[in-house]
Amino acid sequence: MLIFIKLFRESILFAYGSVMANKLRTFLSLLGITIGIFAIISVFTIVDSLERNIRESLASLGDDVIYIQKFPWDFDPDYAWWTYMRRPVPDLRDYQGIIRRSQVSSAVVFSVSTSASVTSNGNSLDRVGIWANSHDFDQVRYLELASGRYFTQFESETGRNVAIIGHEIAQQLYPGNDPVGSTFRLRGRPVTVIGVAEPEGTDFFGGDSLDELILLPLNFARNIYNIRSNRLNPMIMVKSKAGVTNQELIDELRTIIRSVRRLKPADADDFALNQATLITQNVIEPIFRMINIGGWIIGGFSILVGGFGIANIMFVSVKERTKIIGIQKALGAKNYFILLQFLYESVLLAVAGGLLGLVLVFAGTQIVSYLSEFSITLTPGNIVLGLTVSAVIGVVSGYAPAYSASRLNPVEAIATTF
Repeated sequence: MLIFIKLFRESILFAYGSVMANKLRTFLSLLGITIGIFAIISVFTIVDSLERNIRESLASLGDDVIYIQKFPWDFDPDYAWWTYMRRPVPDLRDYQGIIRRSQVSSAVVFSVSTSASVTSNGNSLDRVGIWANSHDFDQVRYLELASGRYFTQFESETGRNVAIIGHEIAQQLYPGNDPVGSTFRLRGRPVTVIGVAEPEGTDFFGGDSLDELILLPLNFARNIYNIRSNRLNPMIMVKSKAGVTNQELIDELRTIIRSVRRLKPADADDFALNQATLITQNVIEPIFRMINIGGWIIGGFSILVGGFGIANIMFVSVKERTKIIGIQKALGAKNYFILLQFLYESVLLAVAGGLLGLVLVFAGTQIVSYLSEFSITLTPGNIVLGLTVSAVIGVVSGYAPAYSASRLNPVEAIATTF
């Protein structure tokens, strides 16, 4: 162990001396490794940050929530599209059948959405998102209120004209005032604000979450909209009980809905059972897999050039220290000692280039995070990856020069003149 520590120390000293004696040459040689690590780790850092933001956006859908809709999220291009078009939309019979028969669900919500103009105290907003849901909405979808309260069971069942509004709606309709207790008009009907949602911000897909939406009790929406219309995008959201897998819930829902709709055993399903994992598995993961491959290709060329640079500087270093190598071998240094000495030096130089690349990546993440709302973080995993790739390149690039140094004849090496 002591000899390896001594080797490591001598290699650091030799590498430092070589760097200080030839600063420009060393810098140019390490530039390829620096650029390569910067390219690869930059791509991986951006991809990881994008994936994290997407998963956070999808988290609002709920990993344990199944969405019963007319169209599937994983649309099969080989499937006859007109078959999808002929499907009925989910309706209250489906919703009530699930409530009566489901044994593994903890909450069931019937939901419709549209847009409309609203006015209050001379302020008017056009094309505001309207989202009407049955009472258990807050159990299926995370909802935090900045002020006010959620709908009572009585308000939901009787269809009282009350609403919870998003943060942006509150600021535009009631600038500088607490909206709770105020009223606005929707399709000519007065609606009382009972709550304001906490700001959620823009998600990765460009939506504004609940910020620009108005939540209504479903039974109130039934008084002013035809909730069976395709234009209102009716759907049913079902949350599973603790310990119940999504597949168990899907199997139960399929059985219930087929029974409610009186489908024969040979008939295909005329509904879709969607879940957030469909987007992740069928869309997000393949895209990021291709981006990662692209990152390796882009950075690989730079690292290849950097590897040649490391090999070049190591061959030069061997040539410059030929006499020293001869003296070391004459004094009894083994071949492996010389080999490891130059390998250590090569790895140290490559890791130094990798560290410089990581510093540039970190600086870039700080600049981007400061100038935009998009948060990019250099993760410990990517730091380790960058250093590991650098070390491997150092070993691969330095092996040939180190091997040639270890095979030198001590007599010839000492007698070498330049």
